[in-house]
Amino acid sequence: MTYTPQAFPKFNRTAKKLPKALRAEIDRQVDVICRDPLVGEAKIGDLAGVRVHKFRLAGQVHLLAYLVNDVEKTVTILALGGHENFYRDLKRYLAG
Repeated sequence: MTYTPQAFPKFNRTAKKLPKALRAEIDRQVDVICRDPLVGEAKIGDLAGVRVHKFRLAGQVHLLAYLVNDVEKTVTILALGGHENFYRDLKRYLAG
């Protein structure tokens, strides 16, 4: 069963500023996540419940953080970014 994607405002603000090639790749990766929500690595501790899917584009690793709601069959995209300070920023965003 395919899940329906949703996005947090932070993700939307970040994504609309990106080059078209990266936005197209993000759309492909979101489709991959919606087909198999368990593809990302499950986080523990402060980020329990969050999954992070890593992908490469143009030699850089990008991370997509998301939540899965099995009851409503939705995948909520939380954030996108490079590895540097990604988890720290994600914790701050979710806490505040």
